[in-house]
Amino acid sequence: MKERMTELQIVAVIESTIRDVLMDVELKQEITGVNMMYDFIKDEVIVDIARVQKACQELPEPMPLETYLRVLTIHELGHAMDRQALLDSLDRAKEIILMKKQAAAEKRPTDLPFITMVIEEHETDIAFEETAWANAEILNSFFEVVAGDSFEIVKAHSLSTYRAAYEVDLEIYNGFIRPQEELLSI
Repeated sequence: MKERMTELQIVAVIESTIRDVLMDVELKQEITGVNMMYDFIKDEVIVDIARVQKACQELPEPMPLETYLRVLTIHELGHAMDRQALLDSLDRAKEIILMKKQAAAEKRPTDLPFITMVIEEHETDIAFEETAWANAEILNSFFEVVAGDSFEIVKAHSLSTYRAAYEVDLEIYNGFIRPQEELLSI
């Protein structure tokens, strides 16, 4: 679908969606490489205008950019509804970031404690994503922001990106665990 919206139109759609669901979260524009995200520390939604337009075109089924923006916005607001849990996870997230920085790149795929930590991070991210989608579903059913089929298309596509990254690292992790399980069963 070759729909073009101006930057102002995109911002207007996102801000009106935030108002439509009676939430008070600021919107900020930033070049992040991520279509849209929720900064739980600052309690704001961040949009990368160029990336969000490109991401809409990557969906498995075409949809109007306005619809895509509305779905993503309520998803990010779903994270806002879970803000306390996100804040509670901050200390562990900092630990993981520090461990990742300290791990030598060439050792990462062969280091069981490192890959175990990566799996934990994936599982946490997926749990937060699923919670945000569940919250967005509540917002959508209550405020009728978008049609259910559009919502489900964006949700499935979004979750698949998290699960695909998880599956790659899970294979590495399972490569460590299988030989240990075989030794234990002898």
